[in-house]
Amino acid sequence: MSAKTIPDRSIRICADRGGTFCDVHASFPDPENPQERKEIVVKLLSQDPGNYSDAPTEGIRRVLEIVTGEKIPRGSILSTDKIDYIRLSTTVATNALLERKGHKHALLITRGFKDLLLIGNQSRPKIFDLNIRRAPPLYSTVLEIDERVTLVGYTSDPQAEEHAIQFDQDGKVKRGYRGKGWDGKGDAEGPGEIVQGLSGEAVRVMRRPDMVHIQENLQKLYDEGYRSIAIVFCHSYTYPEHELQVAALARTLGFSHVSASSQLLPMIKMVPRGVSSTADAYLTPILREYLDGFFSGFDEKLRDGKVLSPRVEFMGSDGGLVDLRNFTGLKSILSGPAGGVVGYALTSWDEEKKTPIIGIDVGGTSTDVSRFAGRYEVVYETTTAGVTIQSPQLDINTVAAGGGSCLTFRNGLFLAGPASAGAEPGPACYRKGGPLAVTDANLILGRLVPDYFPKIFGKSAQEPLDIEASRSAFDKLAEDINASVTEDKKMSLDEIVYGFIKVANETMARPIRALTEARGYATSKHILASFGGAGGQHACEIAHLLGIKTILIHSYSSILSAYGLALADRAYELQEPSSTFYTADNRQILRARLDKLDAQVREELKLQGFEGSRVHTERMLNMRFDGTDTALMVLPHPDDGDGNEDFEAAFRRVYMAEFGFLLDTKSIIVDDVKVRGIGKTFDTLGESVYKEVERLEKREVDRSKADSTYSTYFEGVGRVDDTPVFLLTSLKVGDTVKGPAMIIDNTQTIVIIPGATAVLTSKQLYITLE
Repeated sequence: MSAKTIPDRSIRICADRGGTFCDVHASFPDPENPQERKEIVVKLLSQDPGNYSDAPTEGIRRVLEIVTGEKIPRGSILSTDKIDYIRLSTTVATNALLERKGHKHALLITRGFKDLLLIGNQSRPKIFDLNIRRAPPLYSTVLEIDERVTLVGYTSDPQAEEHAIQFDQDGKVKRGYRGKGWDGKGDAEGPGEIVQGLSGEAVRVMRRPDMVHIQENLQKLYDEGYRSIAIVFCHSYTYPEHELQVAALARTLGFSHVSASSQLLPMIKMVPRGVSSTADAYLTPILREYLDGFFSGFDEKLRDGKVLSPRVEFMGSDGGLVDLRNFTGLKSILSGPAGGVVGYALTSWDEEKKTPIIGIDVGGTSTDVSRFAGRYEVVYETTTAGVTIQSPQLDINTVAAGGGSCLTFRNGLFLAGPASAGAEPGPACYRKGGPLAVTDANLILGRLVPDYFPKIFGKSAQEPLDIEASRSAFDKLAEDINASVTEDKKMSLDEIVYGFIKVANETMARPIRALTEARGYATSKHILASFGGAGGQHACEIAHLLGIKTILIHSYSSILSAYGLALADRAYELQEPSSTFYTADNRQILRARLDKLDAQVREELKLQGFEGSRVHTERMLNMRFDGTDTALMVLPHPDDGDGNEDFEAAFRRVYMAEFGFLLDTKSIIVDDVKVRGIGKTFDTLGESVYKEVERLEKREVDRSKADSTYSTYFEGVGRVDDTPVFLLTSLKVGDTVKGPAMIIDNTQTIVIIPGATAVLTSKQLYITLE
């Protein structure tokens, strides 16, 4: 294949840089049939300093070599003429947060609140620990700014609306405050200019910042080597002027990164807003340094943002793609796992059937679980590495159970995790003297076949898995276990090893129940979409445990986070604070605010190349009952109430589903208005897997077509010495494999338990349980 046959701007590249591996998925026009696109996959280590400095750049170099047929030397500046877009997801910011290796920065906060973020919300997750070690704050120093604004009135006033300051259309005071605490002379409880905040609330400016004094202090910080600052002022979510003035001054003095809390996410609650700002100031410079390094490997066209240049897009924590301008450390915390969620959601969802899906990503150290029922489930406050962040993120539950989880027997209990063998030394079978892990258990039970596993172990890095190391370690453990029980309760080695697998499966099933049963959804009425390297070994048993009857395993399941990037849509959202009772009078005002944000979102997406039918917007209100502090972001459903954006009916439906009761006597308050715009990458992803299965002509595969047989242990059956092992590449669409069996491809082993049936479709393995 020569470079001439590949048109300019036709190669689409998606790279997911994970903790261990970097996966690259690319597609390009088939030279023989330009209407069709060919796909290639490149998998390489995320870090290999002896061979390359940046894994995604190296992966893209390899893709360009394969597609163009030209030799491209390592380290050379890559030409982007042939590239349509590059999409990246990265764990750079996540790892910096977990390892506390972010950027040194200063916190600027309202005077008197110096220790606010240190005190936090006073939650005590380990209340009985005698030696509590609290993680230190992310910032290195604090500068108190002598400024102050306050809200007029108080929120628990039962006559708040009657007593509130009334403004005219221009935001001028028509009538002053008349509630408790009014000084009887002015328009509020005391002196100070009264202005209308973004949320509609009356704000009293008590003290404006002294910019000359602030400039002197900022200059001192700059001279001490600070280049990143976070600014958090009281009530800046509704009155951001003071933050904006200080931020503008800091930029003129040369600070390279300024995080103003009012611009990141203008939401009430100063602590999470403040912590989010410090996290952004801590992580974004690290992310920018990494991205500068990435862009330096390509010609200038990649970064200039012109219409005829290749696009560079990044996966945000909320499952939407963002451009370079809008990508921050805060938005990238779940960048990696989000790609996997998008991948399974878009390949498993059927708009007609509407069966909700559970995604389970079983990796080496942990298992990520999420749910999709037609739209991404987003949470607005999450805690990562002890840092509570206020930013939209996909609702992904992580549990410390994966292929590398250590197996131990303690106080009569079988334990799987939370400690992990990691990649170094790895499980016992990796030939580095590591501890027993879930991978060892699967090896002993015959669910991993050494002959098909990459031979990358031992000192030479060319030896197979060491089953004897696993067996001798388990023999010793079995002796200890059997010594602790009576004669009639002694177990065989297989029973003991399988006992650990059951414990691991139960650990992985726990977050699934938290996402389903704990929220009022029947677990058994879901479909399980399994991906990640170790998912196939556990999928059937986890589904059986939960009463789920259908499992989907995509042909790209081991690189689904990269494949998800290829399917993902561009996203852009705007949010404004509100402090409005949801009444008939206020409904029109709220609709007008939504219309204004809707127009701004569409305008931004138009600049990014999306318009007309390719743009879809979601209009939301963040609502709560008066007197409570739990707000829910509500997106109306066509079936809610009168079907015409009935937010009240939608809020009551969501609240009832979440809490099981309603506070009918309470008024409803709107805390925020939000519009999320989506620029569609694809109009349609074609026929769903369920429709394909219905029309497929299925034929059972004869056992004689198995590549080999192997002795494998199954619950309730015991050892099946002649379990057939099929190669996925040798199966054809429509082939049906009945359990007990194993299906193996280059990157994973899929265990089909007795009573399960697997059908191969064009892009998925469709497994049903009896």
